[in-house]
Amino acid sequence: LLQKVVAKCIREKTDLTYYNRNRETLYEGLRQCGFSCIKPQGAFYLFVKSPSEDEKAFCEAAKRYNILLVPGSSFGCPGYVRIAYCVAYETIIGALPRFQELAKQYFQR
Repeated sequence: LLQKVVAKCIREKTDLTYYNRNRETLYEGLRQCGFSCIKPQGAFYLFVKSPSEDEKAFCEAAKRYNILLVPGSSFGCPGYVRIAYCVAYETIIGALPRFQELAKQYFQR
């Protein structure tokens, strides 16, 4: 059944502007907070250099600001954390002030 569905959808186009806007907004917002990021060229995830040597501790600190990060070591990228941006644009906009608060813990401004 799935093969029949794929065959009918194979030539369909997907509007990627939604994800591009999310990616650009999150990437630029995190950079403005002082975080070092790897700008993704695809997928729905952004890798951020952990400002703490213990990326898992950084993930725990982020939870206090209602930010969910995944340790990069789970994906073969120790020292980084992964953030999904396949969410509503409003979620990203709402999270940026929380990232600013989190950044204050790690960066002198």
